Amino acid sequence: MADLQTQQNNITIGEGVTFTGSITAPGKATVNGVVTGNLSADDLYVGKNGQVSGVIRAREIAVHGKLIKDIVCQHHVLIHSTGLVSGTLEYSEMEILRGGQFHGVMKQKSSQS
Repeated sequence: MADLQTQQNNITIGEGVTFTGSITAPGKATVNGVVTGNLSADDLYVGKNGQVSGVIRAREIAVHGKLIKDIVCQHHVLIHSTGLVSGTLEYSEMEILRGGQFHGVMKQKSSQS
């Protein structure tokens, strides 16, 4: 029962889906399509074909696709080898795997914030 309740707090934007607007997910947001607008989630996973453009806030972020504009990550952001992050990134911890790309301005903040 707890697993079902946890899944109900998650959202998935599938490949081929385009969404424009604001998303607030108390659990995990998985994006394999295109999201334009504000996105707030506990965890954000951007798949290889996924793209999120707008004001993005999450505790944990994993990027295989594209993350663009203003990003605030309270804890850890991981840019995988196929990932691209572009814009302003505020983060506590960051990893960029070989092949991963970042373009823009980075600001590291304390993990207590």
